[in-house]
Amino acid sequence: MATNVKLTNKNPSQPIKGLPGVIELPHDITVENVKILIARKTGISDFNRIGLFDPVFRHTLKNRHALIWDDLHVKEAREVVVKDLGPQVAWRTVYVIEYLGPILFHILIPLVRPILYGFVPFVDQSRVGAPMARVQWLLFALFHLHFLKREFETLFVHKFSANTMPARNIVRNSAFYWLAAGLLCALDIYRPDQSSARDELGPLDLVGLALFVVGESCNWVVHRHLASLRKPGGTEKGIPNCIGSSLVTSPNYMFEVLAWLGVILISRSWTVVFFISIGILYMRSWSRGKEKALRKEFGDRYKKKRYTMLPGLI
Repeated sequence: MATNVKLTNKNPSQPIKGLPGVIELPHDITVENVKILIARKTGISDFNRIGLFDPVFRHTLKNRHALIWDDLHVKEAREVVVKDLGPQVAWRTVYVIEYLGPILFHILIPLVRPILYGFVPFVDQSRVGAPMARVQWLLFALFHLHFLKREFETLFVHKFSANTMPARNIVRNSAFYWLAAGLLCALDIYRPDQSSARDELGPLDLVGLALFVVGESCNWVVHRHLASLRKPGGTEKGIPNCIGSSLVTSPNYMFEVLAWLGVILISRSWTVVFFISIGILYMRSWSRGKEKALRKEFGDRYKKKRYTMLPGLI
């Protein structure tokens, strides 16, 4: 059994060429299969370019495995709003590119360090020729451990509910990591006259190192748990039940901040404070969105959290 559905261009000034005004959809067809069908009829090679929206509030129909008729607005109006999202790139690829930037900059800056800082007027020139100190090499290792872990998780642990994102967003999404965690942090941390240019580890450094190890280890455990809640290729959500989940909605963000607090204590660099402060603003929004989604989907089965990422604060 099938029903005719009206297709409306979301952007009339840039309509999808060849989009039929009406399409017949079976009652057991998923959102993803509707995209495939529309792409076939309009000659668009990548069905991921097709964005589907409800006809009332024009919210994205995000769950690609949900039945199209499960959306009440689509069912009542018998209409779907459609938009060509442009060239797409896999989410996994986006994350790999994002995290690659800090890795490259934290290799490049130490390599060109003797030459680079010789041209910077506000750097103590008497220390330019000195080799990198032990604490700076420690920070070099910590940055690479963090972002190589991120790359490994992206390739082998994380499961993504969406196939792709618009390719044009790569630059916007990558700029934060490449410029803040990469270029800015590397330029300051490896300066020959920076506070990190020391050979001895003091008590504060040891506390910072302990926070980093605990934060990264727990973050890894949480990411493995979250991945286990979703089947390969699935979009379903699950209720987190792991270390830290009794305190906050997103314990992975909590442990992420803990690890970077450790880096701050060791580096004593304003650039690391800047990087994680901006990151907290993003994670706050994501964690609040996750709390809202869990409450909506699981109702009384989910134990509501007052704090979404940092106990007593956020």
